[in-house]
Amino acid sequence: MQQLSLALELPDSKPVNPKWFQNLLSFLEVRQEPAWVDRFGKSLRQRLQEWGIAPVQTLSLFSGGGGLDIGFHDAGFEIIKMVELEPKYVQTLQKNSQPGKWLEGSEAICVDIRNYLPDPNLKVDFVIGGPPCQTFSAAGRRAAGVAGITDIRGTLFQEYVRILKLLQPKGFLFENVYGITGANKGEAWQEIQEAFKEVGYSIYFRILDAADYGVPQHRERLFVVGVKQGKYLFPHPTHGFDSLDQNPYYSAAQAVEGSDTSDVEAGLGGRFGHLLDDIPPGLNYSFYTKEMGYPSPIFSWRSKFSDFLYKADPDVPVRTIKAQGGQYTGPFSWENRRFSISELKRLQTIPDAYELVGNRQVAIEQIGNSVPPQLGRILALSILDQVIGVDLPFDLAYLPAYKQLGFRQRKRQLTKIYLQKAETAIIELSKQGKIKGVDTSTCEGKQEFVRFLSIDDFSWTEKPVGNSIKIYLSCEFDSSSWIIKASTESNWNEPDKFSIDVYPSHGYDDWVLSTNSVKLCAKQLDTRVFTSLWKAFEEKLSEATGKADLVQLSGYYQYNARISGFMNFYGEEKIDLFWRVVQCVTRCIATSTQLKVEEFAERWGVNEKSVVSYLQSLRTIGYEVRSHNTNPQIPLGEYLIPYAFPTLNPKSIQLRKIL
Repeated sequence: MQQLSLALELPDSKPVNPKWFQNLLSFLEVRQEPAWVDRFGKSLRQRLQEWGIAPVQTLSLFSGGGGLDIGFHDAGFEIIKMVELEPKYVQTLQKNSQPGKWLEGSEAICVDIRNYLPDPNLKVDFVIGGPPCQTFSAAGRRAAGVAGITDIRGTLFQEYVRILKLLQPKGFLFENVYGITGANKGEAWQEIQEAFKEVGYSIYFRILDAADYGVPQHRERLFVVGVKQGKYLFPHPTHGFDSLDQNPYYSAAQAVEGSDTSDVEAGLGGRFGHLLDDIPPGLNYSFYTKEMGYPSPIFSWRSKFSDFLYKADPDVPVRTIKAQGGQYTGPFSWENRRFSISELKRLQTIPDAYELVGNRQVAIEQIGNSVPPQLGRILALSILDQVIGVDLPFDLAYLPAYKQLGFRQRKRQLTKIYLQKAETAIIELSKQGKIKGVDTSTCEGKQEFVRFLSIDDFSWTEKPVGNSIKIYLSCEFDSSSWIIKASTESNWNEPDKFSIDVYPSHGYDDWVLSTNSVKLCAKQLDTRVFTSLWKAFEEKLSEATGKADLVQLSGYYQYNARISGFMNFYGEEKIDLFWRVVQCVTRCIATSTQLKVEEFAERWGVNEKSVVSYLQSLRTIGYEVRSHNTNPQIPLGEYLIPYAFPTLNPKSIQLRKIL
């Protein structure tokens, strides 16, 4: 949804001056150079005070680390109270509210908003804030599904509405991820709009990209402005292609120039850290995929989050900084290292002098969860002008309601640029001899070794860790097949109890292994041995091809599986029905799609009453099984088994969820 503003026109609108932002910079005596936004904020605050503008009494809700508060404070709003649940963030707010600090005079309150009751005598002209957005975010959708208003965090807007009803300010600004508009098929967004209208506000809303307003970061968010009286238009972009004077974006390199980098070291370390070095600036893990032209693909297309191994391009704004992430969550510096906290603050336009209390991760949370102050300043000025009715000493330019911004369209055009970058980088790396084909030298002849499988988190280690079982392994590799055998005992003379033959799926001609098939053989009919066979296969696959895991061989589950497994049992002993279910799953029967219990029963040939029990048992042997409890967008009564093989490991999000 690109254009969301309601059709309206401000009365007595003046002709738009294309140089309005440059004139504003001149008025503030600010030049666009590294950290210019800090000087913009300070000068703006000072000039508005000199102009005699009375501070606008403002209440901040869901304040986080204070990003939005900084922006509004600098634009003449007096943040009298900041309501925040997390004590670790409140410490930052309190620190910066002390005399001489950026938010001097504000009061931080650590309280659950559901328990917050404003003083009846509290006089507030404006309210700002955005409830926690994980339940509507893109990361949340992929990791846990769009919970929307079915998640407690998605219902916090009701508390926002409750406070508006109590205080009746002139207006409010509400911020959230744009995924809120599509959550629950749009029902959540409709409910939110109606709730604001019911307490007396006309609302105007748009999706804005922070980079369009002088932030060296592309960050798309939904902004809602509610007014008791009058109308509202959003401010015109100050930077980029949609700015009236084509003012260039504030680039990442400009922003971080001169920042303190003493708190970071070169490189990432870990299993994939070395891969960052060769990724062209602006690209991510997808550089190492077939689709981007990489000769020896390590990852499958769309098998990771877009910020996995994402390296920032110094010449343009970075992609969105995330509050939460793993070891390989970018943006990373074009210098092949993590950004320092000082650099991340610059990329979010948080002032150098603003202190973030807490360790690195807590600081990143506060940065990633905040509204960039520079965007907040421009929005605040537009509200000061239109909603509060202040006669400003400079002109602003506003977006006509019908005007569509082009950031979404430009985003779609980036694929061609990324492909060109990848092609150039691959040619250069090939010249340097850095790109090698599949190396099967580590998987030749016969090998015997021992590994340990954790019963609790499915870790696969060379030494025992916690509650683990010892697994003996024997591997034979040749050009016709890989044969991997597993046992809980060191005696290899026992006959096989079952085997799994793994082949490339029909019609798939990109089998990266220099062998025709893989045969997994078990000496015991044991679920732990079953899981261990797949873990051993994954280990050898990674050694030979560099692929991260079996998912990269099979492909992301929303595409057709590129490998198939055929499981056979040996001996005359009666096979438990659960093993028949496992046999079906390895053949991709009832995988990769959401199904109802009766559909599982039909495809597996089992009793409906036993299906949930079988699904739970599959989780105990390492299968990722999803339900409404693990992923709220899955309807009640439906389940999903993404892959034909076990994928749970200590870092799996699903490992900590209950089916």
